[in-house]
Amino acid sequence: MEDQEIKISHLTKYYGKKLALDDVSLTIPHGMFGLLGRNGAGKTTLMKTLAALLTKNSGEVSVCGIPVEKAAKIRKITGYLPQDFNMYPSMTVYEAMDYLGVLSGMDRAGRKLKIPQLLERVNLSGNERTKVKALSGGMRRRLGIAQAILHDPKVLIVDEPTAGLDPEERIRFRNLLSEIAEERIVILSTHIVGDVEASCERIAVLDEGKLKFNGTVQELTKQAEGKVYSVDIPRQSLSVLKERYKITGMLTMGNRVTARILADERPDMAGALCEPNMEDAYMYLMEGGACR
Repeated sequence: MEDQEIKISHLTKYYGKKLALDDVSLTIPHGMFGLLGRNGAGKTTLMKTLAALLTKNSGEVSVCGIPVEKAAKIRKITGYLPQDFNMYPSMTVYEAMDYLGVLSGMDRAGRKLKIPQLLERVNLSGNERTKVKALSGGMRRRLGIAQAILHDPKVLIVDEPTAGLDPEERIRFRNLLSEIAEERIVILSTHIVGDVEASCERIAVLDEGKLKFNGTVQELTKQAEGKVYSVDIPRQSLSVLKERYKITGMLTMGNRVTARILADERPDMAGALCEPNMEDAYMYLMEGGACR
């Protein structure tokens, strides 16, 4: 059976003296995989290493059975959508896709067949003659996905794809990635917990270059069981609450505030124990598995 995994063993990467990835070991299976972490946690460094855009200092990495040192072969089987994706603003959507098809070595007949199929898949049919610079942020991201899978890669890597998108566009984009993940490995890197919770079964969390968690969404959520409470307090008491507890969610109604907090024991303001969600669990993990 063809290798459909990314295998990372003791991966270390420095920028000068700064340690960006610290002894990371991880297996990424077929399907949708979430990579969570704060800005600067090492997510982009890891993804660029997997896409053979950065060289590692030590460790072993293979993508679908190919060692990452074989950069040309890795790039043939990977598609990468960076966070700051920009694409030929003065070209039309079709011209940009056609030009990238030429660069990918596709013949004219192949481009003519595949480009309309991909534009339809990313819901850009009817925009073939629209200038890239005239596209909305969400449309530009969807065009980015179309170009990233133009050469039919086995692995698709996307960096912070929903940042700045409105809620409707975020949902549309997540659904598109989930569809694409049925056929290949898709790595979704983000600091938006909701994007991972909605679309990924397995996740990894990076913090300061270290792998802090690797497992399923359910396994992460389970770690915060018995630690999440809902409390209803007067609005003027909110500053005191913030000093005593980590707040993971808040709803203000008039002079009252209902807040979700992390606590090792039931708080003295008659809090009700809650089922943890992904946001709660992520915050609990980032606090070091302890409540203030």
